[in-house]
Amino acid sequence: MTSSQDDHHRRAQGAQQRFTLPADARQIILVRHGSSTGATAHVIALGDLTISNPPLTADGERQAEAVAQALAGEAIAAIMVTPLQRTQQTAAPLARATGIAPRCIDDLREVHLGDWEHSFYDHAAAGHPLVSRMFVEESWDVIPNAERGEAFSARVRRGLTMVCDAIDAGETAVVFSHAATIAEICRQTTGSRAFAFMATENASISRLIVDRDGGWKLRSFNEVGHLPGD
Repeated sequence: MTSSQDDHHRRAQGAQQRFTLPADARQIILVRHGSSTGATAHVIALGDLTISNPPLTADGERQAEAVAQALAGEAIAAIMVTPLQRTQQTAAPLARATGIAPRCIDDLREVHLGDWEHSFYDHAAAGHPLVSRMFVEESWDVIPNAERGEAFSARVRRGLTMVCDAIDAGETAVVFSHAATIAEICRQTTGSRAFAFMATENASISRLIVDRDGGWKLRSFNEVGHLPGD
């Protein structure tokens, strides 16, 4: 049996085929930034906000190279980053490999943690009761002056809409973003609990398909097989 006859036979038997992006759909590959240093010493001013802006660690740089290798075979039309350097540094190897200049999407930056923006991990390590309450209630709102959940949800949706508008049907964009932001995109896509997708690892890959009618479908979450071992 020839290859073409074999393909025809499998289709006739109803065999499942490997996924290919429909010509009228868009694919958004979501990449969490690589491992970064402590937040306290590095900040950036965005409007009235002072935002934690740490760089990648050496491990984060290796993770960024692994992401570029993993996505080397993808037909990428656009690369997006946030204003925070850890996403830009994670995107850099892929940008060099593809020759695509990353575009900054401010609305896809990390959730702002208000009074704890530069001290969240210190509070978590100390066992602050508000950290436990935050995870129990699955709400950022319990942190003093943190970005309100509804506002965060709205800007994340706005940012992802900008990504979709920047590519054509049948194309793929790679978005380098943050744990809470990716979790929120997955929540909106699936209608899950608020923190159901908060397990994104550094430099992990998740895939979102945007249908012709604008509907979102989560194809994969937290792919880490490309990452180097310890």
